[in-house]
Formats: sequence, C-alpha cells, structure tokens
Amino acid sequence: MGDPCDLSAVEARAAIGRRALSPMELLESCIRRIEAVNPAVNALVATDFAAARATARQQEIAMMAGIDLPPLFGLPLGVKDLIDANGLPTTYGSPLFSSNIATKDEAIVAMLRRAGANVLGKTNTPEWGAGGNTRNAVHGVTANPFDTTRSSAGSSGGSAVAVACGMLPLATGSDTGGSLRNPAAFNGIVGFRPSPGLIASDSRNMAWLQLSQLGPMARTVGDACLMLSAMLDRDGNDPISVVFHGGGSPNAADYANPTEMDLSTLKVAFTADFGFAPTERAIRNVFSDKIAGLRSLFACSGDDHPDCRDADRVFQVLRGVLFLGRHRELAAQHPEKIGPNIHQQIEEGLGYTALDVADALTRQTTMHRAWQRFFCDIDILISPSITLSPRPWRELYPKEIDGAPTKTYFQWLALAYAVTNVGHPAISIPCGRDHQGLPFGLQIVGPRGGDLKVLAVARALEAHFAKIPALARPVPDIAALSVAPPLAAQPGFLDFD
Repeated sequence: MGDPCDLSAVEARAAIGRRALSPMELLESCIRRIEAVNPAVNALVATDFAAARATARQQEIAMMAGIDLPPLFGLPLGVKDLIDANGLPTTYGSPLFSSNIATKDEAIVAMLRRAGANVLGKTNTPEWGAGGNTRNAVHGVTANPFDTTRSSAGSSGGSAVAVACGMLPLATGSDTGGSLRNPAAFNGIVGFRPSPGLIASDSRNMAWLQLSQLGPMARTVGDACLMLSAMLDRDGNDPISVVFHGGGSPNAADYANPTEMDLSTLKVAFTADFGFAPTERAIRNVFSDKIAGLRSLFACSGDDHPDCRDADRVFQVLRGVLFLGRHRELAAQHPEKIGPNIHQQIEEGLGYTALDVADALTRQTTMHRAWQRFFCDIDILISPSITLSPRPWRELYPKEIDGAPTKTYFQWLALAYAVTNVGHPAISIPCGRDHQGLPFGLQIVGPRGGDLKVLAVARALEAHFAKIPALARPVPDIAALSVAPPLAAQPGFLDFD
C-alpha cells in the first residue's frame, strides 16, 4: 500500500470501509508525515495529536462493530486558521488573537465532524486572509513544497501545502479573490469554489455580501467531491443558503459522485486573461501549449470570454466594503498590530463613497447579466488559474508583472476574482508544470448553479491528464523536504518586508 497518508481520500475511506486500513493507521501515517515535512514548509500551525488519537480509537471501535460509517469516517482533516475548531487556536494570523482558543466548532467544522472527519490541526493563512501570499506575524510564512523559496499563494496556502505533502487528505479553504483556487494551482492540488448558497456559513458578519465562499481542498477531484458532499447542509444563519436551496438540501450522493461527463458534447471557451487580467507572457505561452492538445476533446472550442471590463473596479470597491465591515474597528484600535495589507485595504475602503458602492453594485449586476448571456452559448470556460508562476515568498505581493506595475496588492489574482464578482462555480485542477517546473493549474468555470457540471468536467479532464505525464498532477519531493532545513530559520520568516 505504501504510506497510507499518500492514499487519496476516496481510496483511504474505501480501505477503512472494508477494514483493510484502520483510522489509527491512517492518522499515525499523517502524523509521521507532518513531523518529517512540516518544519520545511510550515503548513500546519497548530495540532492536537492526543485528541486526534482519541477520536481515532473511538472510530476503530465503531468500525469493528460493523455499524454504518459516515462518508468521511476516519479521514484526518486540516482546518484553515480563519475557522473555529473547538479546543484549537484560531489566530486569524493576527497578533491580536495569538492566544485565542476556540470554544466551539464553526458550523462547517461541526458538519465535517458529523461526517466522520478527524480534525488534526489548523493550517496557516495570511493575516485575516488578506493577500495571496501565506505569511503573517504570528506563525510566519508557508513555503511552496516544490521550491521552498517560493510562495504557496493564499489565503488557503497552509491547507494546500498540507494536502499536497500528504500531511492530510482533506482540508478546508475559503475563497474571496481566489483563496482556494490560487494555492491549489501553486501547489498542485484541487480547490473548488462553489456557487454562493451551496455551502452555508454562520460566520460572515456581512452575510448578504457573497464574495467569500467556503470550499474543499484535496489532491483529486474525486476527493474534493467526497468532502463537498459532507458540506451541503443548509443553515438559516446564512440568508443565501435558505434562498438558494428553497427550504431543501441538495442530494449529497450527487455531489459525492457526479455523473460521468462526455467531453465531446461540450462547447468550451478558452481565455488567458478574461480581457483584462495582467497574465504573464510566460503563463500565456504555457496555457496555449497545454490547451493545444485539449481542443479536440470537445464538440467545439474557441477563444472567448464574457464582458469583464468593470471587473477590477467592482472587486476593488466591494472588497473594500467587506474589509471595512470586518476590520475597521480593530485597525483603528490597534494600528501597530495590523499588517500592511489590512492597513492598505482599510485606507482604500474609507475613501469610497456611497455613490462608489452604488456604482460598483450596478456594474456588478450588468456584468452578471453579460455572463448569463455568455453561458447560453457556452457550457464551460477554461483559463489559467493564476496570472503568474510562483514568486519568492519574501515578496509580499507582486508589484509588477512583465514590467508593468500592479494597481493593487491583489490585482495579480484577477483571473480568480473575475469569477468571484459574478458568483459562478470554479475549480482549479493541476495540469502538469509550468515553464519553471512549478505546478500549473487550470481554472474551469461553469454556469451559475452548475456546480455538478464543473465537477464532472474537472474529473473527466483529470482522468485525461493522468494518462499524459506532462499534464499529470505533480508531486512534491517528500524525501528532500524531510531533510531540508527548518523554514523558521530563514531570514524574514516572521516579517512582512
């Protein structure tokens, strides 16, 4: 079998179901991998091995009793450090909460525990999830496992790296400007951002503003589907959840195993930039090379995209509103304990007027309707997941792309937030390596509410990629990471400069 921690979640769960693998064996394998590799990448920032072992022992008793086992039974889980898991720290990557211990589970964690997941630890994130580089002044930086001098992206960088390295089969993520999709692409795993309303959240303080979504992170599309199937309970604390589901819940079995997709029936559009994103020339070339061999898989394909001319402005203003609602008071009370991304976002948000917000909401609606017209003729839209290859983690954010200055600390995430603006489901799946030998991700976007279609297409493409070495999912060199020096010894590990 090899190391159990390297099994996919689907494989591990099947082995547990037939009693070929015990929850304790899987857990201990994950713990050994954490102890060997985490010092080199700093993906997990808090663990409770004793509690996880106690849970695994109880699960073994249940397994041997022959009772029906829930879908995630025995699978170790990582929880992003923006989400409460009872008894574990929730620091948000902020010095203001460096000693904060959660006293209950957030709804999504409680849901995953009921499905049998065994929470093993917390995964690193930028301060309050602000930015696409996972580093903060509490836990330091999380490095890319394919080159530990490079960024793991963010804000779910810790989750992505832990999953990529086999420390965990599954981890939670959240996504505003690509915080699931960007680290999935940088680290060679799968990250799925669902349509708003599919996964409920009870922690958003501005619940009607649906820029941020929770989602699964895993090594394969099948694993992401399995995890997603356990995340579908609606919650009256999330107003969009109630409206979207109309009082019911989606069928978990449909999401655990989406209907097989015949790619040859699909009309597909490809875009390297949505008409506005500052995509690196090198990434455009890699994307062009990758899709050259994919076009023949579909009924028809062409180069096209919806109207995104207002995407930068809409996201910039609405993101500013979101951060004002979350962080303005803390930033005013403790300016010395707030990092540069939060300060910049608060300052920018305070500069907007009610007219700016009204204009952004109007433009967002116009853009949304343009996307609906576009998807009347197209089944699926495919782009690179991210505009550039992983940069050094010491660079807080890319200040230029191909020599042109970026407008904001998040403009380099434009391929992701083009989709965020309009609320369509999107997934990043690994597609071999880029021109620097680092993981390359494809973003697959479907119609609003077409989550099952996106997942089915992603799974079919993943199966196709697995047959072609140049497109198959890359795997980190675990042996090299196991003997690498601790990341914490690197200069700048805890700094923002």
